Formats: sequence, C-alpha cells, structure tokens
Amino acid sequence: MNIAITGATGQLGQLVIHHLLNLSSEHHLIALVRNIEKAQAQLPQGIEIRHFDYDKADSLSTALLGVDKLLLISANEIGRRTAQHQAVIEAAQASQVPYIAYTSLLNAGHSSLGLAQEHRETEKLIQESGLSYTLLRNNWYIENYLGALTQEIQHGAIYGASGDGQISAASRDEYAEAIARVLLTDTHLNKTYELASSQSFTKVDLAQAISEVSQQPVQYNNLSPEAFEQLLLQVGLDEDFASFLADVDAQTQNGVMYSQSQDLQTLLGRPTASITSILQKLI
Repeated sequence: MNIAITGATGQLGQLVIHHLLNLSSEHHLIALVRNIEKAQAQLPQGIEIRHFDYDKADSLSTALLGVDKLLLISANEIGRRTAQHQAVIEAAQASQVPYIAYTSLLNAGHSSLGLAQEHRETEKLIQESGLSYTLLRNNWYIENYLGALTQEIQHGAIYGASGDGQISAASRDEYAEAIARVLLTDTHLNKTYELASSQSFTKVDLAQAISEVSQQPVQYNNLSPEAFEQLLLQVGLDEDFASFLADVDAQTQNGVMYSQSQDLQTLLGRPTASITSILQKLI
C-alpha cells in the first residue's frame, strides 16, 4: 500500500512517518513536500519524496499518482487554507486516490474559534468529494503551553486569560501515533474522531505541576484578554499572532479546549500521558 503524507517535513508530519515506520514495514511511504532538499536531509532513507506545492494546483495530480491513502495535514497559512486544501482534494479525485485522512480541529463543527471555519469548509469538501475519508479533529498540542517553560520557572509565573478553563491538550507525538494507526488499517472509513487528552488541566493545574516537578514556586497569573495580548506584544509576538493567542486563551474559559472524548485514548490503546509525566521529561 502506498501512503502519502503532505507537510512531511513539518513537526507532525515527521512524527507520523516515524510511527508508520515503527508500526509496519509493509507499506511504501511517500513524502509530499515543497522543498526536496530539506526533505532529503530530514527524512529517513527509503522514503520516496515527491514535490508537492498547494499553490501549484496543476502539478498536484501527478504527485498523487499511485497513492492508496493520502494524509492531508492542514496547511499553516490561515486565510488561505480552504483554497489550498480544495486543490489537494481535487487532485486526489483526478488521480483516483481512494482515501484521504485530514487533520482538522477539535469540535470543528461548532467550535467558536476563528480558525474553525476553514476546517469546516475543508471537511465539507472532503465529505462531498466521493472519497473515503477519516476526519481527525486534533485538539491543541500540549507543547503549545510549554514553549516558555524555562522562563516561567525562572520568573516563577505563567500568564494567560483562560481563568479556570479546562484544557484537553495531548502531545504532538500522541496525535501522530494515532494518525499512523488510523492510516494502517481499514476500519476507520468515513469516521470522525475528536482527539483530545485523557485528562484535562487548567493553567492553575499547569503551574502547580511545573512547581512540583521543578521544585521551584510557579504561579498562574490570570489577566484580561486585552492585558494578555499586550504582554504577548511586549515579549515580541506580532500583532496578529498575539491577538489570536489572547482570543484562544479567553475562549478557553468557554470550553473550546475541553473535551470528554476518549477517541485518542481508544486509538492509542492507552491513556494519553499526564502533564506531570511530560514535564518530567522536559525539566
């Protein structure tokens, strides 16, 4: 079976390839990438590499010839993703790719996050394409909350605007393993999975866990969305990204990052890693 992965040099794409190789040696993997040289340097030997640029629709069909299963990892250019994804889906149709898996967003059907709309539009395109599919609605990566871990321990504080909002974030590696497991079997056709951690946490819980693991006092300081956005600007984020992160944090209070779904745990065959166990590997 020929399995193709878009965005194969990205963090998620590389992890999916790693798990596909670990779980099975029976399939041929095809990395679909914009930069061939980068892929040759980063990916394991034996992976077929094909040039694949979402913005060059005329060339996509050729790159998908002979593909049995396609993993479409959502593009990262917010505002342009629906058109880019549509080009990939139409190329898959033209090349008679029978199946596509797509990395969407947790609760995409009703999420209030601004970025959910493009995921809803892409899901609709896939469902109307005639292809078999699996929609993998990933919640945020736990790594999104740990990027400033060293500084937070040094300063004894983490900041946000999420109040006591629950966060069901799992590690990027766990999402990648679940995706690989879905790609390697035929029992997930035309299904939608809400992928989130087995246990949720608040930023207060996160601060407490950091304190316990680092043995340094760390507290959570809850700010207004406006004050949190200003703080993000002060530490060097651009205006659009700071506004986006502040909005996500504010909406966390309304449950956008929370899920009781056990789909990820079921696909993995085990509970997801706890925040404490993840921190123990990082500190």
